[in-house]
Amino acid sequence: MNETVLTVPVSISRRIEKLAQEAGRTPLQVLKFVLRDGLEYTEYAVQEANAGLHELAAGRGVPIDQVRQRRATRSTSHAA
Repeated sequence: MNETVLTVPVSISRRIEKLAQEAGRTPLQVLKFVLRDGLEYTEYAVQEANAGLHELAAGRGVPIDQVRQRRATRSTSHAA
């Protein structure tokens, strides 16, 4: 595999390191998403995923059968 050297400002490097820690990934793994999706969106996506995981851990999730029922109800009402 070819190695590419990328120099980024310290402020961006710190954001990527913080994001990697929050996502439970390495900075290199996170950098792949950042390059594809942009830093702001990747930060947002990790924050939202972590918030959802905290909701589930706190017992505030919605059972999948309820989600499916709501979806089916919406699909039926939109088709009418």
